[in-house]
Amino acid sequence: QAVTEFLPISSSGHLLAAHDILGFAQADSLRFDAALHLGTLLALLVYFWSDVRAMLRGFFGSLRRWRVTEDADQRLAWTVIVGAIPAGIVGFLAEDWIASATRNLWIVVVTLLIGAVAFWWVERWAKHRQKTPTVSFASALVVGLAQVLALIPGISRSGATVVAGLARSLDRGAAARFAFLVSLPVVAGAGVLQLGELLSGKPSAGELRDVVIGIATAGVAGYFVIRFFLRFVQSHTLSAFAWYRVGFAGVLLAYLVLR
Repeated sequence: QAVTEFLPISSSGHLLAAHDILGFAQADSLRFDAALHLGTLLALLVYFWSDVRAMLRGFFGSLRRWRVTEDADQRLAWTVIVGAIPAGIVGFLAEDWIASATRNLWIVVVTLLIGAVAFWWVERWAKHRQKTPTVSFASALVVGLAQVLALIPGISRSGATVVAGLARSLDRGAAARFAFLVSLPVVAGAGVLQLGELLSGKPSAGELRDVVIGIATAGVAGYFVIRFFLRFVQSHTLSAFAWYRVGFAGVLLAYLVLR
């Protein structure tokens, strides 16, 4: 969960494949996957804590006096809010339906390949464009719409949002950083709902133990993966991840044909 959530290779696709290969029950796998996202949230909050404080400061400051064009904290807060709205709405209304309708390894094979092509295309296109470190509200909305696609297994939240950022001419560092920040409200909202559902199901002591281990592992490992990716993407293209997606799609295809 930690590695595949924060690298642009799709956590949902990898988790779905792992559950299928290991033979997890459908209900158990969905509950456990939901719990792991709390580890994702923990890693994001710890790594971006200074940005979280700035966004909170900017948001409440904007309620007293609207100064988005002059105040960097306010601008950060509201671009993240704008970017989070599309996935928040679609996720709240249709995430369960999307998850059940697309929870299929054949779909994962296709979306992994689509993502690889998107990486190669945006890298070739973006290198000829003038780069900017500033996230506009239009760019935030485009990134937010791209985040909706990540509800489909195999797409990758970080992959879709970084591609959208590069397509909007953001520089690599800004695109990757904003991709993580814009996921925070969505992951936080989903995490709270999923925690409530998990606890309402009255899990056994053994289930709670497994969930706590999973959350802790995903949170600690996720912190280091975020740090690695933000450094990597500043001086490297997405090509390595595109090739990985192609290779993983090939492995899944062979598994599906031979099983």
